Amino acid sequence: MSIRPFQFAGATAVLTGAAGGMGEHLARKLAERGSTLLLVDRDASRLDAVASSIRSTYPGSRVTTFVADLADRDAVEHLATDLLAATDTVDLLINNAGVALAGKFDQISMEDFDWVMAINFSAPVLLTHRLLPTISPGGHIVNVSSLFGLVGPKGQTAYSSSKFALRGFTEALRNELLPRGIGTTSVHPGGIRTDIARNARIGGNLSEAEVRKAKDDFDKLLTFPADQAAELILGAVKARTPRLLIGLSAKVPDVVARVAPMSFGTLERRATALLRLAGKVRR
Repeated sequence: MSIRPFQFAGATAVLTGAAGGMGEHLARKLAERGSTLLLVDRDASRLDAVASSIRSTYPGSRVTTFVADLADRDAVEHLATDLLAATDTVDLLINNAGVALAGKFDQISMEDFDWVMAINFSAPVLLTHRLLPTISPGGHIVNVSSLFGLVGPKGQTAYSSSKFALRGFTEALRNELLPRGIGTTSVHPGGIRTDIARNARIGGNLSEAEVRKAKDDFDKLLTFPADQAAELILGAVKARTPRLLIGLSAKVPDVVARVAPMSFGTLERRATALLRLAGKVRR
């Protein structure tokens, strides 16, 4: 079943993780397209700054902010209630908020593991469940997974678990909602230039210098511009694309993993070689 292209003008969009990075760019681009915005983040001051900037840049835009810690289930329940009080209809739900946790499984605590799962998986599922009755035919749901929702590297057991789960949820949901005229997109970014590395938790008894190095090494992988990623996501929404891979750092490992399943260490080495070859071909 095909659905007509998504219409942004006049649509009501709920967006989590809107105070910075890819979420902020999504909010601005949605405002530019004429959508009413219901923006969610845990950082109240940064969220207010983004909302104020959007109102200034796009006079007449309708922007409402909601502050919530998505790690807290009760807070997510209250958020859903507040969103339902603010609108009768949701046309676009973008579950963008996410956190990272680095460390081998036997180094991290279960509290940290649960924290990642709550924000990256449970919160999107709960918000989708509560808001779905307000999404009519023609609506759309976006869940931002990750490259690590396609492949599972060492040191990312919690993060990969959450992102694989979100991918599976979105794919199953698509099969249920498509006959109802509601689209879904599972987004798998590679290294997007955001603050996720700076804000990541590091498991294990590491020194401050080791933590800083781990975050710096992670940050070096984040090269794809967040504004371009946001543009690609909204393009996928309009076209009703079921799965979006952003950047060669996501596309190459996905292809290699499906063609020749292997450990991520081997995959990583082969993907790096392919990326270098692609660079030489472009030159």
